[in-house]
Amino acid sequence: MRTIGNILWFIFGGIWLALGYLLGGLVMCITIIGIPFGIQAFKLAGFALWPFGRSASIGSSGSVLEIVFNVLWLVLIGWGLFIGFLISGAILCITIIGIPFGIQAFKMSVLALWPFGSTVVRTRDLQRA
Repeated sequence: MRTIGNILWFIFGGIWLALGYLLGGLVMCITIIGIPFGIQAFKLAGFALWPFGRSASIGSSGSVLEIVFNVLWLVLIGWGLFIGFLISGAILCITIIGIPFGIQAFKMSVLALWPFGSTVVRTRDLQRA
């Protein structure tokens, strides 16, 4: 299921979503101040490309700089991405076939809202811990 889901996701929107994040990350990396935000956009691009079998794991460091960057991300970029993923996930969950894709959109919404300190891990690695 994971491979089929990733292939369908890639064909029907994952490639465009990942390219959008890559372009946004490149634009953010133009300035030195924007480099940390660009790196987070690249992390989102990788997750948007192949989301099935992977999940976002929230770290527990909670450093002051991480919190400041997350708040800046939330105010400038994150809220729009979060709402977009929630709406997309709700629309995808209308049909039975779309439910797995809606769940992936909901997983991405969390990472789009608060990316600093989060990592993308394989789901089977989370189950072992």
